[in-house]
Amino acid sequence: MLTSNGYRLDTAPARLGALEPVPGEERHDRDALWARLRRHGYLYLKGALPVAGVIEMRRHYFDALAPTGLREHGRSDVDPAALRRVLFKELVPGPAYQEFCTQPALRDWYAWFLGASAFLHRRKIIRHQRAGDTGIGFATQAHYDLVYLREGTDRVLSSWIPLGDCPATRGGLVYLEGSHERVRAEERGGRLRRPAASITADLPALAEEFDSRWLVADYEAGDMVVHSPYLVHASLDNADPGEVTRLSTDIRYQRAADPIDWRWQEHWHDRDGL
Repeated sequence: MLTSNGYRLDTAPARLGALEPVPGEERHDRDALWARLRRHGYLYLKGALPVAGVIEMRRHYFDALAPTGLREHGRSDVDPAALRRVLFKELVPGPAYQEFCTQPALRDWYAWFLGASAFLHRRKIIRHQRAGDTGIGFATQAHYDLVYLREGTDRVLSSWIPLGDCPATRGGLVYLEGSHERVRAEERGGRLRRPAASITADLPALAEEFDSRWLVADYEAGDMVVHSPYLVHASLDNADPGEVTRLSTDIRYQRAADPIDWRWQEHWHDRDGL
């Protein structure tokens, strides 16, 4: 059983499917990758990053937050004030996180894929979700990224990276199949101008509205999903039977020559208004 914010996903074949990895023969074919991105709205790149670096970033995160009470495994009593202080004053602006987000496997890949100098937005999000935290507000609600990035180009691309293995039961990201086509058409036709907010926490109802499927995956350390700013996505609840905390980061790259949303050029903070 998969849930998101307490809502149980419909497992009927018309409402739930599998995220499709990029096949090996396309991995180094830029034209094929762009065609796939336009068609599906995402690129699921298995093993895109060195696993050792991913695991090291995960270790660094939990080591840094250990004094706050946060644990990688099992339930923990966390000091919210201490967690916020370490996360936003030390971890997010720290060199280890910056180095991870600009490693060659990311920076050079984006420069190659974009065919131009690549620009990384300074606002980079790293978040955990503990097993058993369910109900509205724990899982990321359904949204598409453009509503938060309207001051820049719509050609910005997001990378969602699980920091460690992340089977579906651990609360990974899910994508609403084909939603980018409808959202883009409505945005460009002036029929849709959503504010900077989520669409809904009710993923089953949204799948019905779009007559579409939520696409899920059992992610592994080293995987990355690159997605369009028009593609609707959300996260699942963490119901991991081993009580392993989910950790992930989402960062954004674009062509340096394209308009850049100035609001995303400060370090992420959960009170930054975005």
